[in-house]
Amino acid sequence: MGTCPIKSRSSRPILEDPPEPVVEDLQESVIVSLHNYPSLGHTELTMCMGERLTVISDDGDFMMVRSTTTGHEAYIPNNYTAKVTHRWLFTGIGRLKAVELLLQLSNQNGAFLVRDSESERDCHTLSVLRRSNSSYLDGVKHYRIGQLRNGWVYISPGLTFPSLHHLVEHYSESADGLTSRLSAPCFIQGLSDPREARPVPTAIRRPTINWKDISRSMLFKRKRTESDNSLVSEGLREAISSYLQMTEGTDHSWDT
Repeated sequence: MGTCPIKSRSSRPILEDPPEPVVEDLQESVIVSLHNYPSLGHTELTMCMGERLTVISDDGDFMMVRSTTTGHEAYIPNNYTAKVTHRWLFTGIGRLKAVELLLQLSNQNGAFLVRDSESERDCHTLSVLRRSNSSYLDGVKHYRIGQLRNGWVYISPGLTFPSLHHLVEHYSESADGLTSRLSAPCFIQGLSDPREARPVPTAIRRPTINWKDISRSMLFKRKRTESDNSLVSEGLREAISSYLQMTEGTDHSWDT
């Protein structure tokens, strides 16, 4: 398995806190059309670019599909389609097709997809739509997702993630150097509802504890109520309380 080249591994910082478990999206992969396809003997299209297709049969090079929007069936080459998992991971498209899909009118600023890198084997690229007030200025920015030998991934050398899911979650919370915060996966007709904003689910982390803000009263509080929003968990409180009781009389600079 190849990895993307990196400048340095020894001094590269990683996430300050260990990553919390993320519930993987178990949604099965779907097949999406990459072209507008005309039907023989009909003036209307059999299928439209960016719509979900139902696969009737697949012989390897060609497949019989049914459009989820028109209901028509067609026998098309496999390379007319892409496989999409988790709503945003596209397999089988390049840079130009990613731009074409994201520039569809159903997508809003920050719409995105992750695809295979065209230049680096086993690596990915994040493509993000940037909408402007003038449609002719709309554009798509591409960010290479590098991969370390241990499997962690990154866009910025100063911040790495244990998986693509963690990377997408992070940039869905904050642009953090990207052209835009990730707002929603690229629109797929027959799978997405353009009237609903469906951002990527994000992991919720408790804020890092600032020990200067922790008082003895917070540590020695015996019982927590449902409305108690203390930064200190009950388990940590009990552990520290036990330690302080064993070392009673020692001056603690963070006591208030």
